[in-house]
Amino acid sequence: MPVLRDSFSDRLLAWFERHGRHDLPWQAEQTPYRVWVSEIMLQQTQVSTVIPYYRRFMRRFPDVRTLAAAEPDAVLAHWSGLGYYARARNLHKAAGRVVAEFKGEFPPTLADLIALPGIGRSTAGAILSLARGRRYPILDGNVKRVLARYHAVAGWPGNRAVENRLWDYAEQHTPLRDFAAYTQAIMDLGATICARRRPRCGQCPVEADCAARISGQQHALPESKPPRPKPRRKTIFAILEDKRGRVMLEQRPPAGIWGGLWCFPELASNAAVAEEVRKKYGYHIKETIEYAPLEHTFSHFHLQIRPLCLKIAGAAGRVNDSARLTWLKPGASPDKGLPAPVAALLRGLARD
Repeated sequence: MPVLRDSFSDRLLAWFERHGRHDLPWQAEQTPYRVWVSEIMLQQTQVSTVIPYYRRFMRRFPDVRTLAAAEPDAVLAHWSGLGYYARARNLHKAAGRVVAEFKGEFPPTLADLIALPGIGRSTAGAILSLARGRRYPILDGNVKRVLARYHAVAGWPGNRAVENRLWDYAEQHTPLRDFAAYTQAIMDLGATICARRRPRCGQCPVEADCAARISGQQHALPESKPPRPKPRRKTIFAILEDKRGRVMLEQRPPAGIWGGLWCFPELASNAAVAEEVRKKYGYHIKETIEYAPLEHTFSHFHLQIRPLCLKIAGAAGRVNDSARLTWLKPGASPDKGLPAPVAALLRGLARD
């Protein structure tokens, strides 16, 4: 589809030069690796949250070879708190493939980038545009919002037909020059001006012909995902504590919720706790302390957690799969990836 012969990109580039963000940590040296890590972190996460994580991640994993050679636990430990942990697992897998299949150099084609775990069309386009200076459109959440409002595109952007329309507009508006600056400019516009809840239309460089602003739909577009009630699930966190005050953590399976992270043993909400602990982990319980319940929300359900501190009297037999178990003193700096509620409970235990 031909590029639109209008001033959208020109106005956006002029605005970005004066008002855009030019000092984000991943802008200092826009290599494919640095752009890739930042783009993955920024998926469904705000810039202000990402910045400290990105800096720590880069100090520990400064290049793709270092990331590929790292243990999964180390990668997840540096991701703890960012959520959506499949992103970290895919980063590690993709780094391994870049090293093994491309000798540590990110592939130069869109198709090869998309074939890597966790990289979609928009992320691949950002890598090629920002780090390679090549003309590829992007369509992250911020760009979807800008284009849905500018063109008054009805419907939820997650719908395939709506998304395809937005991709068409993204392609049309991407200019024939200054690809990297334009890519950053349209992301910045969505993040700072064309915000989800309070768009600042009076400061927008393209507000004069924005269809949503003209029709008063800027607060209604883009349309939200059709609501579906989130089910509630219940679980028990068994906080096994030994006589030295250490608590036991269990590594979860690599796939699924909190895949690969270290968590308190999880029991069914109706479990006979003492018996389950004896059978599964080989410990007798001498005292049980119930803590205040907490709730953690995932993208598709709410998890109600009942934390039970179980002081153990001693071993009752051989512990199964002990390689996936570890003991940690609350307050110590863990070198493993922890889900947010587990980290919060450990902080509470340290204070107590």
